[in-house]
Amino acid sequence: MDLKAKKVLVIGLARTGQESARFLAQQGATVWISDLRGQDDLRGEMAALSDLALTFRLGGEEKSWLDGADYVVPSPGVPRENLLLREALARKIPVLSEIELAYRYFTAPLVAITGTNGKSTTTTLIGKMLQADGKKVFLGGNLGAPFIGAATDSWDWGVIEISSFQLEWVEQFRPRVALLLNLTEDHLDRYANFADYCQAKERIFAAQHGADVAILNRDDPLVWQLRERIAAPVVSFGFGEVAEGVFATPTEIVWRDGAVEERFSLAKVKIHGVHNVENIMAAIAAAECAGVSRRGIEQTLEEFPGLEHRLEFVREKDGVRYYNDSKGTNVGAVAKSLASFSGPVILLAGGVDKGGDYTPLAAGIENQVRRLVLFGAAKQTIAAALGRLTTTVLVNDIAAAVRDAAAHAQPGDVVLLSPACSSFDQFRNYAERGKSFKSLVQAL
Repeated sequence: MDLKAKKVLVIGLARTGQESARFLAQQGATVWISDLRGQDDLRGEMAALSDLALTFRLGGEEKSWLDGADYVVPSPGVPRENLLLREALARKIPVLSEIELAYRYFTAPLVAITGTNGKSTTTTLIGKMLQADGKKVFLGGNLGAPFIGAATDSWDWGVIEISSFQLEWVEQFRPRVALLLNLTEDHLDRYANFADYCQAKERIFAAQHGADVAILNRDDPLVWQLRERIAAPVVSFGFGEVAEGVFATPTEIVWRDGAVEERFSLAKVKIHGVHNVENIMAAIAAAECAGVSRRGIEQTLEEFPGLEHRLEFVREKDGVRYYNDSKGTNVGAVAKSLASFSGPVILLAGGVDKGGDYTPLAAGIENQVRRLVLFGAAKQTIAAALGRLTTTVLVNDIAAAVRDAAAHAQPGDVVLLSPACSSFDQFRNYAERGKSFKSLVQAL
């Protein structure tokens, strides 16, 4: 793909938009950047790109900004209903996602991971397994560093976490190994319905063929049914024993491929919970398909400490354990987190509602949660759905939620921040929310 002298409109000046603009300029393109925010709100972002010759079109959107454009590259947060995207489609101007653009320049084989929950942990495990085998690995995507920033560097493998937003504008994007971990309701504030969201996730397999591998969770009916329409050979993971694929026993993970069988002990694994067993199974399946040695897999399983904000142990005080699961931004994630504990839980939840249904949490709330502390914009909505099932209190913010939990917790309780919502009412992102929770808990 030759971008020299091409005119490209980048929509959105968040981190991915900045990286895309820099890449395009380095390839010789003429780059225009649009953002609904004005110059006063974007001084930092513009300063970061001040060494490049760029044209900024800020503070609104006008169809004329597309005049002469050869390509449009939207940031992942820009919805398909955006005025400029709709106009680009009407004019038949190609729209390329950042990962599509990066893929066209990336020369190493690629492992791509998507799903509603577990993406970051699984992505990191796979990347570290390859690194333990001595491979030079780009590890990023939705997880951290944008893929586009590594597109022209030399790598042995790329391992990238991919969101549904990033998959909306892919065409040629073709991972050597593609994983779909699970599907539960999420981002229904963005998508027309759950089926629309699932279709976006399925696009990770769209360009694969017989030389590639698709890894599916056979315990998730929505994921497993996709095997019937995927062109690539399918490898599965799940808890039940199978002749081919990955399965779990109470003490180990088993990989079977024809006459070959490998068993990996869970005895020294540092991350716990049913959801993490699923993540480990998926990671082992991908590592085996990528040719990682047994040593590389075992070393990673024994050393990996888990990720910040994913069921992260914060401290124990007066017999009460506090866990930060700020990354639990949807109902499915919270359900998995609750299932990781056997004792009573005080659950802290709330933030910005994402349009999903909270009732799948009902059994967990009724059976495990002895106190539900709700904060943020969605607290009334969650209380209406779940408040009758346990003692429920509504507070203004996360600081008040921590104070309430600490005041009512008893020895043996778990205090769990797992919000089931995004963070944007009171925080910049889930990471800032998680760090705030940890600081508040450490100050008790």
